[in-house]
Amino acid sequence: MRRPADDHVAYGGRAVRSQRHLLLPVLHAIQDRVGWVSRGALEYACRRLSIPPAEAYGVVSFYARFALQPRGPLTLRVCDDIVCALFGADEVCAAAGAERSPCLGLCDHAPAALVERSGSPFEEVQVAPVTSEQAADILRGETWPTPLSPTLPPGGGGRLLRRVGNYDPQRLDDYVRLGGFEALRRAREMGPDAVIREVNEARLLGRGGAAFPTGRKWESVAKAAARPHYLVCNADESEPGTFKDRVLMEADPFAVVEGMAIAAFATGCEKGYIYIRAEYPLARERIESAVALARGAGLVDIDMEVRRGAGAYICGEETALFNSIEGKRGEPRNKPPFPVEVGLFGKPTLPNNVETLLNVLDIVLDGGAAFASSGTKDSTGSRLFCVSGHVERPGLYEVVMGTPLRELLQQAGAGTIQAVLLGGAAGSFLTPDQVDVPLSFEGTRAIGATLGSGAVVVFDESADMKHVLLRIARFFRDESCGQCVPCRVGTKRQEEILERMLGERNGDARADVMLLSDIAQAMRDASICGLGQTAANAIASGLTQLKVLNG
Repeated sequence: MRRPADDHVAYGGRAVRSQRHLLLPVLHAIQDRVGWVSRGALEYACRRLSIPPAEAYGVVSFYARFALQPRGPLTLRVCDDIVCALFGADEVCAAAGAERSPCLGLCDHAPAALVERSGSPFEEVQVAPVTSEQAADILRGETWPTPLSPTLPPGGGGRLLRRVGNYDPQRLDDYVRLGGFEALRRAREMGPDAVIREVNEARLLGRGGAAFPTGRKWESVAKAAARPHYLVCNADESEPGTFKDRVLMEADPFAVVEGMAIAAFATGCEKGYIYIRAEYPLARERIESAVALARGAGLVDIDMEVRRGAGAYICGEETALFNSIEGKRGEPRNKPPFPVEVGLFGKPTLPNNVETLLNVLDIVLDGGAAFASSGTKDSTGSRLFCVSGHVERPGLYEVVMGTPLRELLQQAGAGTIQAVLLGGAAGSFLTPDQVDVPLSFEGTRAIGATLGSGAVVVFDESADMKHVLLRIARFFRDESCGQCVPCRVGTKRQEEILERMLGERNGDARADVMLLSDIAQAMRDASICGLGQTAANAIASGLTQLKVLNG
């Protein structure tokens, strides 16, 4: 008779390695129940999972979500990032004494907050927009906020958004009524090779920010000899100003599951993970329900597991995300080897963004050629853009690739424009005379910008751009994982120099600009991942394009 696992059982060899990936779920369970991770709880988890305490401490201290000191059962985190700061987040934090947080992905409802109450059951709710009075009432325990309803696109549904708001995202039969799982059925009829051919013909580029050809990635994983193959849906959407994946997961979760099932079928993946940022409780709940319902109905045969992030922007980088799933610090890996060869658990892995996977449904149903017929030659299909800031109708918009930015801004109701931040904190600032740029990969590249994650933040003349630049610098300093020196030191020095330049202290501005340029070049050339390589983009464009020093 096999003895049940208890505190007196230790594992060795392969059994030890197979337990490590459970560390983050265990840490979440501890924090959810008591509000923080005590030394005793951490040591107990280490014994059960056979993990050295020093390594586990390195993990728990890496992620912002976990607390290592006692705190009350109720926490209120208020976003003070770029967009929320425009709408009074600093005043809410000061008045209520709430914790400050980087972007919560609720920029269309700024200012935003996330409330957590530990215990059994654990409760968490998004609050947006939040007021000073409401925040104070929550912290006093006088009120519990009503859960935020899923956001509907203000511009109406396009191809990708056609189902949003038109069915109950908690009812499988509603999704099937709208043609749900027809694409998966069609994919199985076509066969894996034919599906990949259609994705290649569509010339679909990844929508997560890197814009890598999706079909080429699928081909590489499908041909990899090593087994098993893993599929990872990257839903760790943490770029300031970005919330498209949240809307899709909250309002159209079955489509995400169907897209994953098609990708797994085409590439031979035996196991799928959906890594959702910790700040998206409703999205996580909807996806978990969709997975359970689809598998229960026999529509999906791949094993899918939802994993909860822990508050680390760096985990949006695919290899850092792999490390996080494996129960490690979210630090990027050197490339090569690339994930399609050596990825999650050292096996061939297909990482795809939420929006990328939703595009696959139409490619399978209508054909790659039909998909490629819209957009531009090098940027096919449509794209989702998260418009926020000083506009009348903030929200998620879908436009055909190549549409001028000006047209998108008009749809959102932008008025007088001082600047537009395109692509999020890792993107670039555009001036009013650049808003006719086509929203395509090649169009933005021609002016030295990028589409990035699809964030579009609008600033009118009331915005203090010095404060915005300093907030971006602080964001990257906070979010650098610290693994490589160029990024760890470069982001800190960048923040210090900006504080000196834009503050009241006098200095040699020209020398400081040159020093910033040298630091930016060092980070671009020597940083391990995209965080360090792009940490200076928005700041450089702010100083040169917007001439913030002259403001």
